[in-house]
Amino acid sequence: MTSVKNKVNTEVGQDLAKAAAFLRDGELVAIPTETVYGLAGNALNTDAVLKIYETKKRPSFDPLIVHVGELEQAYALVKEFPEELKKLALEFWPGPLTLLLPKQSLVPDLVTSGLDTVGIRVPNHPLTRELLLNINLPLAAPSANPFGYISPTKASHVLDQLGGEIPYVLDGGDCQVGLESTIVGLEQGQVIVYRLGGIPIQEVEKLAGPLLILPQSSSNPKAPGMLKSHYAPKTPILLGNLDDMARNYSSKGIPFGVLSFCASYEEYSPHRQILLSQKGDFSEAARNLFAAMRELDNAGLQVILAEELPEENLGKAINDRLRRAAAK
Repeated sequence: MTSVKNKVNTEVGQDLAKAAAFLRDGELVAIPTETVYGLAGNALNTDAVLKIYETKKRPSFDPLIVHVGELEQAYALVKEFPEELKKLALEFWPGPLTLLLPKQSLVPDLVTSGLDTVGIRVPNHPLTRELLLNINLPLAAPSANPFGYISPTKASHVLDQLGGEIPYVLDGGDCQVGLESTIVGLEQGQVIVYRLGGIPIQEVEKLAGPLLILPQSSSNPKAPGMLKSHYAPKTPILLGNLDDMARNYSSKGIPFGVLSFCASYEEYSPHRQILLSQKGDFSEAARNLFAAMRELDNAGLQVILAEELPEENLGKAINDRLRRAAAK
């Protein structure tokens, strides 16, 4: 006989004491960060961590990122903090950078999917930093959405998808970066990028020197967010030359939407078009990406047509998300 999970009354607000109480009791709380909203639970409580996997329907072989309030709180969770990575922490924390570090035994294997490294970051959001510093607990927090779907950048996105599943959403407004964190680690003296994200790669290179950037797809990820198909809308998304694709779907009379960087394609009569940044600004495009995908996904279209951005600045990370959203 299948058990039915009881729905809960999901509150939305800015009550840090209430959020902290739920977290101390082993419950889950959606928290705002500068990247996306996270589904947070006490990283040292295996029951809470299990709830994260169950609520997201996330496979347990995909590790979680642990959030702390300041660099000093990370030291208790790791065996060592190599100088090459500490230099990055001092420059980019708080911020959209996750560092992959050798974990202490107090970090449950469930958090790291059995790996001996843990991804840690200090998020750059005033509400969540205050929560982390006051609660003095590390919080495991993947994106607050069902596994594989578009990441949430507003409290309303979380409520739409996880309302009734969690007791509290800490409302910190719209996320200002809009892309998940860049994940960086160290292997045999080589600084490695496991996931492209909210910090442009050239900014990391200035401090770390030449980087090895891993392909962002794996059926057995060594770090969070490396799965090939991810961040995907329910409506099929196709990547390619927008002129050619829009002309084709327009001639067939198929309801389609267009997601472009900065150019308009109105001559092909799309049913819905969103420009990520009219002025061609990469940061604005990153901030708007997931909300735009979500809007097009809810527009009753048969297909979403999208184009890759120039492979520079945050364009690399945006293209990574688009490719995985389009992956079959």
